[in-house]
Amino acid sequence: MIKINVPATSANVGPGFDSLGLALNLYNHVHMEEYDGISIASADGVEIPTGEGNLVYKTAKYLYDVCGKPFRGLRIVQENNIPMTRGLGSSSACIIAGLAGANVLLGCPMTTGELVNIAAQTEGHPDNVAPALLGGLVTAVLENRRVYYVKQDVRGKIKFAAFIPDFELPTSVARGVLPDQVPHRDGVYNLSRAALMSVSLYSGAFHNLRIAAQDRLHQPYRLQMIKGAEDIFELCYHLGAYACYISGAGPTLIAMIPPENLQFAETAEKALADRGFRGWRLQMLEIDNEGTTIQFE
Repeated sequence: MIKINVPATSANVGPGFDSLGLALNLYNHVHMEEYDGISIASADGVEIPTGEGNLVYKTAKYLYDVCGKPFRGLRIVQENNIPMTRGLGSSSACIIAGLAGANVLLGCPMTTGELVNIAAQTEGHPDNVAPALLGGLVTAVLENRRVYYVKQDVRGKIKFAAFIPDFELPTSVARGVLPDQVPHRDGVYNLSRAALMSVSLYSGAFHNLRIAAQDRLHQPYRLQMIKGAEDIFELCYHLGAYACYISGAGPTLIAMIPPENLQFAETAEKALADRGFRGWRLQMLEIDNEGTTIQFE
């Protein structure tokens, strides 16, 4: 049996809609081995599909089919630490676990680049699946079924405060509120800030992040669907955050924090309680530069 460890991911990172994503040190763990039939279980009580519709199983089977190898079935045990439908890449983690795990069981016929291509075609965009597999900060474009990407390690000292609510926001719903067209000036606005975000994170120029996180393509529309989001952004900036943005399609909100701000979490949690926020939890995270790892058990 093998154990696949897949990090959570935060896509868009403000202005990089469907093109920027980073990996965080919160992990799903999937145990997998070949098996005659289907055996799928949850190790932590999280409810998951236990039939052929299970996303880990389905993507693993797909890779067997792509490689032309006989498929008997799989035994899968999942530990889901990444909250589902919260904007932290839970579905991408399942896709990557299935593909990366199956690739190892098959003797690694696929390269990393080929796995990224398959994963992006499955998900529809590369901003979560690429950093889930590769780690770090990834800039990626899906063009003609191929992903063109650059992975950068984030070495500077920075932490990420994830404000995770107790309600879900399915990606399909969050995409449904976006306009079909945007003004040319808004496109230019986002292009400049996406470029600034990528270079600033890579170089450690964190003083740029507040400007770099600004966006006109998706966040103004999605903020209206996340009650209290603007108040949380205001609070984070008041407490010294570098920048704040919606993680993926939401509803999780991310604040980028200087690591020396040791009181941020405690102060933010107290402020949320004082302001009457209920159902939000705060989790402090860091960059994962390694990506998906696999161990033999």
